[in-house]
Amino acid sequence: MGSAKKDISAARQARIEAMRRAERSRERRNRILTITASALVVAALVAGTVFLVRSQSDDTPSGDAKTSGSFVTGSDGVKTWKGTLGRTHVTKSVSYPMEPPVGGDHNQVWMNCDGDVYTEALNNMNAVHSLEHGAVWVTYNSKAPKADVDALAAKVKKTPYTLMSPDDKQADPIVLTAWGHQRTVTGASDPNVDTFFEKYVQGEQTPEPGAACTGGLSK
Repeated sequence: MGSAKKDISAARQARIEAMRRAERSRERRNRILTITASALVVAALVAGTVFLVRSQSDDTPSGDAKTSGSFVTGSDGVKTWKGTLGRTHVTKSVSYPMEPPVGGDHNQVWMNCDGDVYTEALNNMNAVHSLEHGAVWVTYNSKAPKADVDALAAKVKKTPYTLMSPDDKQADPIVLTAWGHQRTVTGASDPNVDTFFEKYVQGEQTPEPGAACTGGLSK
């Protein structure tokens, strides 16, 4: 009788001990899961913060295009920007210190510049991105003779990495612009047109040589 009671008691103790071991094991697993989950949450928060900071850095509008400096005119008549030209992609309007702009912060989407001729004024922020890709941008205002406009349009259409558009905000009738460089010309027959194209279409000034001039905006 006494032996049976001892056996039952021992069995009960064994079950209790087994239950305690199981509970301790569950507690350890729960602690591990909690620590792992907390680490993942912290990592996600850190990654999210880094992404947000980078996004804000890329997308924050820059009123002055992060541009400082001034033009220096060379003996060849080309004005070269001496200073800083920002290259950040922004989503809001940018004010440039020159018209047309020769560089600075700009929209992340470029204007197509594979010999594209536009009949309406362009958003400067998209056109500046084209300059970053090595394009030459031909602009003209209402004072430019139609014959010159037509002749320049024909030249642009035959030349990859160029684009053309009206710009009534510019002071001179016809202006040629590349990243960091700009000049006026007297007309389509001005020999400086060919000289400028030869030097600056995908020239050494290009910040992103070989970047696409298609796949962007086509107005």
